[in-house]
Amino acid sequence: MSALQTSALVKRYGGILVTDNVSLDIRPGELHAIIGPNGAGKTTLINQLSGELASNSGAIHFNGEDVTGLRIDQRARRGLLRSYQITSIFEPFTVRENATLAALGAREHGFRFWQPLLGRRDLAQQADEALAACGLAALSETLAGDLAYGQRRQLELAMALAARPRFLLLDEPMAGMSAQESQAVVRMLAGLKGQYAILLIEHDMDAVFALADRISVLVYGKVIFTGTPDEIRDHPEVKAVYLGEEGIEA
Repeated sequence: MSALQTSALVKRYGGILVTDNVSLDIRPGELHAIIGPNGAGKTTLINQLSGELASNSGAIHFNGEDVTGLRIDQRARRGLLRSYQITSIFEPFTVRENATLAALGAREHGFRFWQPLLGRRDLAQQADEALAACGLAALSETLAGDLAYGQRRQLELAMALAARPRFLLLDEPMAGMSAQESQAVVRMLAGLKGQYAILLIEHDMDAVFALADRISVLVYGKVIFTGTPDEIRDHPEVKAVYLGEEGIEA
């Protein structure tokens, strides 16, 4: 059974076709990347998958269940998480408190006002495991407002992991990062591979080719090819419409 499967997803804005019959089949434990030129429809697609945008037509199945008509919160509670859905960082709180709040938010229907939050050992354990996975264990008592930009992005991912997802939707997690920060995120995502199914949208091609099991190329809203990193590098149409313009050599 697929972790996530889409069938002919379409999103239109007036007469503009933004996603054009997108069909994907993402396997359990797979890190699947979506690449494509600016304006290809990548973020619109991830918004459709998360439930932020309703599709005009097509279907989405998550772990065998048709979730096409479900709201964003209903999908999240089933484990289909886009990281920012639960990652508004509370700057006056510590890193651990932020992760614990995310764990609580995924489990409870509303935050029942601090219901002895830090006394919940199960939530604290989820938070600590997520922080360790994201390389933030040593900063657990640091105020979130004191984190550097790259560390904030790592905290956002840790908060998503604390919610115990089954599938992660990541939209450019390395955007705006320095080379050193990006390398840290690549190492972190490599450590998560196989534990979760992950859909990654990212412009850093070095990161994509290092991490992805398979890659789908989106051009003008349509998937033109899906294959392994080696197959993507060698595909003439992909090189012509995307990799060539990015200056990536096959």
